[in-house]
Amino acid sequence: MKVWIDIESFSACDLRKTGSYRYAEDPTTEVMLIGYAVENEPAAVWDLTSGDPIPKDLSNALADKDTILIAHNAMFDRIVLRECVPEFVPYASADRWCDTMVGAYSVGLPGSLGELSEVLRLPQDKAKDKDGRRLVLKFCKPGPTGVRRTRETDPEDWAKFVNYCRLDVEAMRDTGKRIPGWNVRNGTLWDEWRIDQRINDRGVPIDLESVHKAIEVADELKVHANKKMAKQTQGVVQTAQQRDAILKYIQDTFGYAIPDAKKNTLQKVLDDETAPNEVKEILETRLGASVISVQKYKAMDRMACRDGTVKGTIQFMGASRTGRFAGRGLQMQNFARGMFKTPEQVDAAIAALHADLVPVCYDDPNRVLSSCLRAMIKAPEGKKLVVADLSNIEGRVLAWLAGEKWKIEAFKAYDEGHGPDLYKATYARAFGIKPENVDKHQRQIGKVMELALGYQGGVGAFVTFANLYGVDLDALAHLTRSAVSDREWSAALSSWEWALEKKATLGLTQETYVACEVLKRAWRAAHPNVVSLWAEVEQSTRAAIFNDENQESPRVSVYSKKGTLLIRLRSGRFIVYPAAKLPQEGENCALTFAGVDQKTHKWTRIKTFGGRLCVCAGALVLCRRGWTAIENVTAEDEVWDGEDWVRQQGAVCNGEREVIRVHGVWMTPDHPVLTTEGWIEGGQAQGHNRAPCRIPDGYATDGVTNPRMAGGRAVRQARRTEPVYDLINCGPRHRFVVLGEEGPLIVHNCENIVQGTARDILMAGLINAEAAGFETFMHVHDEIVALAPKDGPLGVDDMARCMTTGIDWACGLPLAAAGFEAERYRKD
Repeated sequence: MKVWIDIESFSACDLRKTGSYRYAEDPTTEVMLIGYAVENEPAAVWDLTSGDPIPKDLSNALADKDTILIAHNAMFDRIVLRECVPEFVPYASADRWCDTMVGAYSVGLPGSLGELSEVLRLPQDKAKDKDGRRLVLKFCKPGPTGVRRTRETDPEDWAKFVNYCRLDVEAMRDTGKRIPGWNVRNGTLWDEWRIDQRINDRGVPIDLESVHKAIEVADELKVHANKKMAKQTQGVVQTAQQRDAILKYIQDTFGYAIPDAKKNTLQKVLDDETAPNEVKEILETRLGASVISVQKYKAMDRMACRDGTVKGTIQFMGASRTGRFAGRGLQMQNFARGMFKTPEQVDAAIAALHADLVPVCYDDPNRVLSSCLRAMIKAPEGKKLVVADLSNIEGRVLAWLAGEKWKIEAFKAYDEGHGPDLYKATYARAFGIKPENVDKHQRQIGKVMELALGYQGGVGAFVTFANLYGVDLDALAHLTRSAVSDREWSAALSSWEWALEKKATLGLTQETYVACEVLKRAWRAAHPNVVSLWAEVEQSTRAAIFNDENQESPRVSVYSKKGTLLIRLRSGRFIVYPAAKLPQEGENCALTFAGVDQKTHKWTRIKTFGGRLCVCAGALVLCRRGWTAIENVTAEDEVWDGEDWVRQQGAVCNGEREVIRVHGVWMTPDHPVLTTEGWIEGGQAQGHNRAPCRIPDGYATDGVTNPRMAGGRAVRQARRTEPVYDLINCGPRHRFVVLGEEGPLIVHNCENIVQGTARDILMAGLINAEAAGFETFMHVHDEIVALAPKDGPLGVDDMARCMTTGIDWACGLPLAAAGFEAERYRKD
């Protein structure tokens, strides 16, 4: 039996600041209304403020051991009912619940009930919704003057409020029935969610005594920093938090302009020998004050429940499409790594904290507080923390999915103790040297290559990761230049011309930019199966949408279901792209789908894969071996891009598409051609002259026959359906010559598949750890943190086994995990 539930509660507690668990425990929290619907019966409302007993139909339904309670964001309803309504205490276990919000997340739909109802096309009364929000604000929290409105003070609005609750249950039930069940049918989704709920119920154990002491010290440091800032600025700026006032004071007083107050910007000023010392002193005060992590400490204190834990820190399937977990409340994934290298140093800092000696013992007390944040997570008496982290999980998954055998074997050899680590192996493979000859600087380059380039990242991605890991790019350029041949360096030089043309040099010198391009090319050359996987994913997704049929292969399976694109992971779970479409005229992308925009958080059409469709089979591409039909171009061919011979990774078929003939070449309407006025999409090329294109000596066009040019060379000709092709990774300018025309490179993307698979590996580890007896209370990225008896048999080796074995669908995937046991949490 199914019972659909929605509650309305009152509390003086701010739910947004405390989270559901602390809100439920607050003494002012009270459940006023419980809206419910048993199976398909009309929805009803139990008004608890009336004093009436629980309705008979609801009581009978709860008594049935097979009844499942369904709510939207069920964690909130379940926890508040457990704390505030005695009749629901026996049914507080997540085993009795399901969540329509989780069902929506599992198929790429929005989590908001109102937005979800709109997306699923439920009839909506906007006036009712607006009035509902008014009623919630009126009855669910104290008024501006602190006065509470009730059924007695506002009986007419109360009647509307009760009806609003009833209608919400009706809407939730209708919405829940319309959510596609693609990820529910295999039976594992709710088992996984219920484990997630148990983890959230346990909560993160917090050393609240140390937290309170840290808040005291932080407040004292803040007062000191503000006094120091006021003195340094002659009273013009009163606090170190007045960002704009600080920058304005420096500009007005010293004539020194600083564009923003970002940490990196201010650090550059501190490193600037020409900057006035007074400016540097002010900025040091600002930077020191901004390091204070007092808000994190205050959040710990504010969210802590009566048992000293912070609960509800994990959102199941919070990351759209990949299904990865998202942080809530404390956001542990954002905790600073800290300045301390050993547990002993952390213990000493916490001892100094309790002795009021932090400002005395440390030059930078603000950084000390930031560095102690992780250590506030502390095992309770008689227990220990067991922490284990999956090693390079996304790199391993990518190699496994792609069938990159050398890399899979390298992972296995390293795990068995007789092979180099993968950063050394990656560098060695890319540059043709022995792993044992890779020095520490080269290993760091291999690390950046591995982290930045697996998802088709280019120079920009490489530079981002290089800065993150402290790689000196200019020194890297010198090292790279000495490690590669003149031919390899010259082949990458054209990337600099492209970067200049696009104003995309990233502030690098020519040598540094080209060195990064060399490393990108070397990584791709060492990973041909990964590169071909990018192409296969792109080809399969487009073909599935265009032909509305399934595309299955050993590496990727893509399905089209009434306009929705589904990619099946090895675990059996689907990544879902609702309302997927091939690009329409004027859209610069490979496909679009309906989803939540990560910046605006609004439901909208999202462009993805960043590529374009291309030209028909039979179109002749200029290769070093001569004019070659595009479908016959291989990864061994160098092609002419109008200026240089460039490398690429071969042709990919993108299914059948409607095409038009432009300058005698059949292509998709959105395929760009270079004209004398610049790049123009083929469908808009009428009236434009194609740009002159130089052909290398010895490669004439005279006498070359292309069957698809028969019938004249009209600039634009009527549409027809043909198979279309493109070339992968075609040089730095993303273009190639097709019998006098130029076109762009398709950009591929398989990140969602890799991250989705990595998520399923982590979930399998959580399930295994639960079965083994661990009390998991949090996980961050690919790390699991659990409690175990201090003197018990369970330890880190057991946790590592839980995370790396017993995953039937991951046969052949080399997994490894390692960690530590401790009293306090840290970054290993």
